[in-house]
Amino acid sequence: MLGQKPKTNIAIFCETRAEWMIAAQACFMYNFQLVTLYATLGGPAIVHGLNETEVTNIITSKELLQTKLKDIVSLVPRLRHIITVDGKPPAWSELPKGVIVHTMAAVQALGAKASAENEPPSAPAPSDIAVIMYTSGSTGLPKGVMIAHSNIIAGITGMAERIPRLGEEDVYIGYLPLAHVLELSAELVCLSHGCRIGYSSPQTLADQSSKIKKGSKGDTSMLKPTLMAAVPEIMDRIYKNVMNKVNEMSSFQRNLFILAYNYKMEQISKGRSTPLCDRFIFRRVRSLLGGNIRLLLCGGAPLSAATQRFMNICFCCSVGQGYGLTESSGAGTITEVWDYNTGRVGAPLVCCEIKLKNWEEGGYFNTDKPHPRGEILIGGKNVTMGYYKNEAKTKADFFEDENGQRWLCTGDIGEFDPDGCLKIIDRKKDLVKLQAGEYVSLGKVEAALKNLPLIDNICAYANSYHSYVIGFVVPNQKELTQLARKKGFKGTWEELCNSCEMENEVLKVLSEAAVSASLEKFEIPMKIRLSPEPWTPETGLVTDAFKLKRKELKTHYQADIERMYGRK
Repeated sequence: MLGQKPKTNIAIFCETRAEWMIAAQACFMYNFQLVTLYATLGGPAIVHGLNETEVTNIITSKELLQTKLKDIVSLVPRLRHIITVDGKPPAWSELPKGVIVHTMAAVQALGAKASAENEPPSAPAPSDIAVIMYTSGSTGLPKGVMIAHSNIIAGITGMAERIPRLGEEDVYIGYLPLAHVLELSAELVCLSHGCRIGYSSPQTLADQSSKIKKGSKGDTSMLKPTLMAAVPEIMDRIYKNVMNKVNEMSSFQRNLFILAYNYKMEQISKGRSTPLCDRFIFRRVRSLLGGNIRLLLCGGAPLSAATQRFMNICFCCSVGQGYGLTESSGAGTITEVWDYNTGRVGAPLVCCEIKLKNWEEGGYFNTDKPHPRGEILIGGKNVTMGYYKNEAKTKADFFEDENGQRWLCTGDIGEFDPDGCLKIIDRKKDLVKLQAGEYVSLGKVEAALKNLPLIDNICAYANSYHSYVIGFVVPNQKELTQLARKKGFKGTWEELCNSCEMENEVLKVLSEAAVSASLEKFEIPMKIRLSPEPWTPETGLVTDAFKLKRKELKTHYQADIERMYGRK
């Protein structure tokens, strides 16, 4: 039809929607290798992915064609066909010669005609590549991870086993980027078990979402899903919204809520349920996500204990924390639904094994007492084939053992509890050595401070030329404005963020929190910079999963780093 042959690459660059999944299933069936790119990637990263994979065909949407692709098509010389999933875009004459735009409907019609005449497609072999998934690396250009059909099957088998009673009664709401392994594997788990999927977006998820007209219903209220995946960023946002609402209640209502909250916390720890509290107190909070959620799947970054507890209590559902990487097809561990412990990511899934490898430099050993610690290695059928056209990086991160099993070195540091559950305690790349020789884990510092109501986001920074840690902070507008009023400071939002007095006030709050989170003295940020603008994937300062891009943040705040370190 459009010249696409089995075992050749085809790209999809599109928002999360039904057509994304339909197109992907067609590619799997015809053995086309699907190249996935995040819709929020910047121009150079998209060009890199499309040229490295040498695609001639790309599936996209009208909006992305207009906003992102149009400007870079000329930099992708092999591109021939652009397929839009939502009708023909206006004014598409600006594209270079030889590039044709088709609608998905037109391609489906061509396919219907052709399939009547041709023999059926040849099925892919288990070892054939299903997806080349570009990960938005926290560093440098994105890398393409080669995921075989057998890897996907192993990964979704492992994940599905941790979701009890999964079946046709379930409704899943999809809104995270499908180019992200967490969302793709979650949806494939659902489809393989006959669940329905409703498609949404982060801006239309709930009644209060930014693109929902006041008084109208958000997508969760309409769909009433039973299953949902979320990244901690989104759960933290819900947590803060509800807590702000609680603070605005009358003192009687507020005290009643706090009483019920604490009572339920105690009951949960004893393994009991609280039907009356659920019905009368928490029903309103539950209805924020439609009222039917039975399991929230969380992955992509560590979820704080406070937020996880809050979800258990107010949404009256299990929170399944998971751990996996694109390189392990998204599979690794997921907690059991009845496990209400916080801060853990669960035991290994049935598709893989996990072992801990000593990391001397960081001081982590699998002989450590009371619990073994070390770099997490994942082995099993879900471990992918490596990085596309990047033999050196593949050799550095993957290996095969004497039994022919593939293993992945994750770069994450874990600790095993006595019951076989894993905790993620550190990351190799986040370790910075200070001038005096102490090692600081930036991720640990951030995790300790991220849950303050005053803080929407934080990035710790340190280097070996200085003896202390500094931080960039996105303050919570409401909380900071209240603090300023309390301390008698006036000014616009920008003026408050740029004032040294406010920096010092926030620093005091941070230091108190750091001490109560038992951070070492050298781990506590000594100076900070308040950022009036939030960090979003569009700014390029965080990835699609809202993980910090340290290199970009460092460049962005270079002048502030020099100021805080007193220009050495």
